[in-house]
Amino acid sequence: MTEGVFSGIRIGYVMTGSYCTFERSLAAAAELVRLGAELIPVMSENAANTDTRFGTGEENLARLRDIAGREVMTTVTETEHIGPDDLTDLMIVAPCTSNTAAKLACGITDTAAAMAVKSHLRSGKPVLLAIASNDSLLASAKNIGELFNRRSYYFVPMRQDDIIRKPASLVAEFAMIPQAAQAALSGIQLRPIITC
Repeated sequence: MTEGVFSGIRIGYVMTGSYCTFERSLAAAAELVRLGAELIPVMSENAANTDTRFGTGEENLARLRDIAGREVMTTVTETEHIGPDDLTDLMIVAPCTSNTAAKLACGITDTAAAMAVKSHLRSGKPVLLAIASNDSLLASAKNIGELFNRRSYYFVPMRQDDIIRKPASLVAEFAMIPQAAQAALSGIQLRPIITC
């Protein structure tokens, strides 16, 4: 993609707790900025406050803050005003855990991530989900399926990342986030959605 393709586009960039995908998500966020997007960064409370082998909460917050060039929203109170203040043209949730997908499918807004999406959706603008979950094809399948059928929801193409040890797992192709974002802004779902 060419530099400037997202010039003037404001993208809400939400990270939830699939910690093993943070490196790929942050690389995608940096690429969006390189392509001209203005990022409005959000982290779920768990993503912002949990220390793992993939980095401390503070380290990950700092990395997203540095990429976006502004403070990261981490509370329901902060993210509630995204829609009323018309802050975003596109909302990306990357990674989107099965827990967050379930909240979105059921209209539960008890986290900064879910509230960011709900607030953004009040104007019918597109939401792009980068699924990352070990049970996408088990208990979470019904929630993901529900979101497939919702207007305004789009998905980053995803694949089964380990069909032997994790046969129900799906993980988005994070490198495709810019391409999927451009498509979602045009009302198009990239296909195939799921690959092996």
